[in-house]
Amino acid sequence: MHNSATNLFKLDFADERVDGADKVTGKAKYTAEYNLPNMAYAVFVTSTMAKGTIKNIDTAKALASPGVLDVIYYANCPTVPGYLTNAAERPKNVFEWRGHKVLHDNQVRFFGQPVALIVADSLENANAAIRLVRPEYVPEKFETNFDSARKNSANLKGTVNYKRGNETAFKTAPIFIEAEYSIPAEVHLPMEMHATIAFWEGEDKVTLYDKTQGPKSTQSTVARTFGLLDKNVRVIAENVGGGFGSGLRSWANVPAAVIASKKLNRPVKLVLTRPQMFSLVGYRPQSWQKIGIGADATGKFVGITHEAISGTSRYEDFREGIVNVSKFLYACDNVDTKYSMLPLDMSTPVWMRGPGEATGSYGLEAAIDELSYKLKMDPVELRLKNFTTVNPENKLPFSDINLKDCYAYGQEKIGWKNRPATPGSLKENGWLVGYGMANGVFGAGKGSASVRALLNKEGKLILECAVSDMGPGTTTSMTMIASAAMQMPIEKVKFKLGDSDLPPGPSQGGSGTTSTVGSAVDLACTTLKQNLKDLAIKYAPAFSAFKSEALEVKNEMIVVVADPTFKIAVVDLLQLSPEKQIDLTIASSGKTAEQLKFTSNSFSSHFVKLAVHPKDGTIKILQVVTTGDAGKIISPKTARSQMIGGVVGGIGMALSEQLEMDHASGQIINASFGAYHVPLHSQIPPTDVWFVNKPDVNMNSIGAKGIGEIALIGFAAAVANAVYNATGKRVRDLPITPAKLGFKAKV
Repeated sequence: MHNSATNLFKLDFADERVDGADKVTGKAKYTAEYNLPNMAYAVFVTSTMAKGTIKNIDTAKALASPGVLDVIYYANCPTVPGYLTNAAERPKNVFEWRGHKVLHDNQVRFFGQPVALIVADSLENANAAIRLVRPEYVPEKFETNFDSARKNSANLKGTVNYKRGNETAFKTAPIFIEAEYSIPAEVHLPMEMHATIAFWEGEDKVTLYDKTQGPKSTQSTVARTFGLLDKNVRVIAENVGGGFGSGLRSWANVPAAVIASKKLNRPVKLVLTRPQMFSLVGYRPQSWQKIGIGADATGKFVGITHEAISGTSRYEDFREGIVNVSKFLYACDNVDTKYSMLPLDMSTPVWMRGPGEATGSYGLEAAIDELSYKLKMDPVELRLKNFTTVNPENKLPFSDINLKDCYAYGQEKIGWKNRPATPGSLKENGWLVGYGMANGVFGAGKGSASVRALLNKEGKLILECAVSDMGPGTTTSMTMIASAAMQMPIEKVKFKLGDSDLPPGPSQGGSGTTSTVGSAVDLACTTLKQNLKDLAIKYAPAFSAFKSEALEVKNEMIVVVADPTFKIAVVDLLQLSPEKQIDLTIASSGKTAEQLKFTSNSFSSHFVKLAVHPKDGTIKILQVVTTGDAGKIISPKTARSQMIGGVVGGIGMALSEQLEMDHASGQIINASFGAYHVPLHSQIPPTDVWFVNKPDVNMNSIGAKGIGEIALIGFAAAVANAVYNATGKRVRDLPITPAKLGFKAKV
């Protein structure tokens, strides 16, 4: 992969991943790699029907199999307080388990649902016993076909309407388009499979190693499900090998491991298989959208309508904010949106990178592109015509928005001036060539977090927070924030995370970690510096006459501002103090009243140049320029990696990824990397990543916003728009394939 550098500043040692060496050398341990004394191994037996009841499960042969310790299923599963559906029967500190209650009853709700858990003395013995477990099923009629089910409005639920102005304005506009767009279900497929190791210490204390994006969230879930105190549940997730949203909630592997460990009184490890990753840990739901946009002759939007339906499971509701982007990204007085869920006999979907907006932006940005051709107007110019600095939905100004800068850079670097106004008219080396662009937007959140800061007698700073790092570089970013705030070498700063015993931090999702935890780190460092100045005045005789404002902390020294030669080293000062160190824990809250006067978002604009072979429809992306408006960029290297990851995900979304079902059986038929097509390295083009890199002073103390979501949001639309520009054929049903472009499959 050949990718150009960012426009920020020279990447030096200070921007290296602080955990990079441990990861590439194998020193970093992931959940499934931990091995505990006397550990047992568990595997799921999964259903071979999509819906119905289990009449009986014959476990005799499995129990007689070598090494098998137990087979747990609905008939012998211990009572789990959180599985009780009657609130009156549950203890006060217990909440009902959200989602499928694994091993609890004889109901089958989706194909591949766990119906039993085999526990053995080795993984090999556990796997060997799977075929010996004999469930007797009573099947029922089921529905997994989204496209046929959505056509009957009686199947829909949870409809939410939003109206602003005249809902029919778009149809009365001089120029308008109305089109339908669809996206299949997509799967997260992080490199690391979901896994849990559970072991009990007595009757009321349990420790888990778990692949989770939120140690504190998992701690709370387990405590509330099993009737335990939070302090008696410890969740460790020091390293997480990707997640993309699949780790934002606890799945069946968590309670199953806890149940088995309690029942057998020994540690139990449960690791999902790759095929199980397709059905047991969520997915981006299949969706359908209908979008109408009307404009006057100048291109000014007159009205927008956006209707969307997305799938959910029959036993649990999962909503997607698909239509939200149409309410606020562009200036428009008349907006009408409608969203509904469609229950199916499948497992529950979950948040996936850019949840809601990735889907909605595909439809909206493709529709805007279609409108631009009707108007005979450049797609960038059309977006500029409808640019706004005020959120039209809530009337609050954006805390900062620099999309115009993104447009300028993207147009220049992609060679936008070469884009043909007439689709299908440009050829290079015998290939049809096209250009496309689209925008992305996602809310910039700032929640609460606590950070412990320990400045020890050696002058090293240790920071702790129970956040996780699933790969974006949180450890590096937090270390860099502290290093810059304290003006001390990055090698002397260590950030510890991934343990629920640490001060509380948020789950890593929704692009809010840097803003939330980074603000807490910054506040902790500000407090540390104040404490150091106070110590200097109190314990260093030469500083006793100075006021705090006259001092500053820099380069591991306390310095008199008016006379920098008058100073004392931090390590020397700490030796003068009774404690010989500073140890404090600081809590940072969410947005302040002043910050709430603004709408905060991160923005992106993606530009794509691609080629389509005129004989077989092969699509080859030639160049990508992806731009981000996300406030101050803390770690350019990891931020750039985030954007490239979004490009890769966007290419998959646009051209190849889809969950395929056999609707006769309800079974997923492409549950492997061989059949579910993620992009290959050879398909990733030269990618120019650029950031505005302007601190958002209205957002937080560090001026930073999230990148993870906007890296993907809008990219699929940019590809789709480029395909149309190259061929003159508009494909609205992702993924775009040669067959959908009208080319016959190769034999």
